Amino acid sequence: MTSSTSRRSVLAAALAAAGAGAVSAVPAAAAGSPAPAAPDRARPLVDNAFWASYADWRSGRHQGTRAVSGGRPALVIGAPAGRTDYADPHTGRTTAWEYATWTSPVHRSKVPATEVIASWNATTPAGTWLQIELRGRYSDGTDTPWYVMGRWTAGDGADDIRRTSVDDQTDGRSTIWTDTFSVDDAASGLRLDSYRLRLTLYRVPGSRLTPAVHRAGAMASDIPDRFTVPVSVPGIARELPVPRYSQNIHSGQYPEYDNGGEAWCSPTSSQMIIEYWGREPAPEDLAWVNPEYADPQVCHAARFTYDYQYEGCGNWPFNAAYAATYQDMSSAVTRLGSLTEVETLIRAGIPVITSQSFLKEELTGAGYGTSGHLMTVIGFTADGDVIANDPASPDNPAVRRIYRRAEWETIWQRTKRYNASGAVASGTGGVCYVYWPAAPSTVQRRALRAVGLL
Repeated sequence: MTSSTSRRSVLAAALAAAGAGAVSAVPAAAAGSPAPAAPDRARPLVDNAFWASYADWRSGRHQGTRAVSGGRPALVIGAPAGRTDYADPHTGRTTAWEYATWTSPVHRSKVPATEVIASWNATTPAGTWLQIELRGRYSDGTDTPWYVMGRWTAGDGADDIRRTSVDDQTDGRSTIWTDTFSVDDAASGLRLDSYRLRLTLYRVPGSRLTPAVHRAGAMASDIPDRFTVPVSVPGIARELPVPRYSQNIHSGQYPEYDNGGEAWCSPTSSQMIIEYWGREPAPEDLAWVNPEYADPQVCHAARFTYDYQYEGCGNWPFNAAYAATYQDMSSAVTRLGSLTEVETLIRAGIPVITSQSFLKEELTGAGYGTSGHLMTVIGFTADGDVIANDPASPDNPAVRRIYRRAEWETIWQRTKRYNASGAVASGTGGVCYVYWPAAPSTVQRRALRAVGLL
């Protein structure tokens, strides 16, 4: 296995079913190869919105929170708004917490959306945590409930809750699938026009502890159903010196975290990029890892990205949040529209973690198929092919791979595919994680702005 399939596969099947009215269920062998759809350049497909500046944190509605200025502005607890009990479903403990909330201004998306994914950057000292919620307004003028997009803390000690997504959230028109808000029937024309985020910061009662949220926002999108995409024209030849880590050498290690290393594609990819930026866990942070295990930082990343409800390490925002726990790091979950946008980031020295699903024969040289897998794009060859660090490799030296551009762009950008049994399944439609320094260079800032992340 190259990634967690227990719940992500359920999500994929559900999303495929939700959009099934808009596609043919005829297998590719019978229907022929669908022609690539011409992109509609006049209509944006993705809208990113983030709150990160001092002015951002001063806006919105505060109930016990306050904005902190400085080199990296933050939202923190000022005077708690109240006290509440939280029954942690994963520890069985009910604990009292002080809390304060911040509700963002309404963001009207440039893209009436079928999906929204939130992401955040925060520090949470032991004894603190935060909840991220989203409430949207549909295109018919009605509102969604307040949906929980995550309950998150960096740690998992005695004073911490267990980080978790929340299942069974729906109003009959939209549903939260682990980390993704999704309109149930995209073919109906219903869309999400706008939304607000609500952050609730918690701490041990009577303490002066506080989470510090440096960045929070969401990516809204409306990616059309497509089995294939146009292939972009190669633009650069460059390779970034990203460390190489294999998830497979951790097979069987710490099965309490998503059954062990064979499912750790997401945290392994995250750890590669974190170390590319010169960050790593301190030796004392790794003291819990069996000293006989190689690359203990990969085990560490799996443990601290683990979603106790999803029962996996593949929660997209949790991986991005983990990356941002390292000093002066920023991160986001987004969608990019083509490999041309990845080239924009690679040119600026920023690698990209992409999510894709494929049959063995759809990606030449991979040697496997997967219902969901994360890899890191670290560069491009002179011919425009993708240079990837693929954690689903037998050892670290084998991690660097070269994959054909057209095949890669298809398996990453499509929203519909045929699985091994010939049934229609979903694709991620360009989902990726991007990690970068909190104080990017001018070149990096320009590239991040070009893809909507600044």
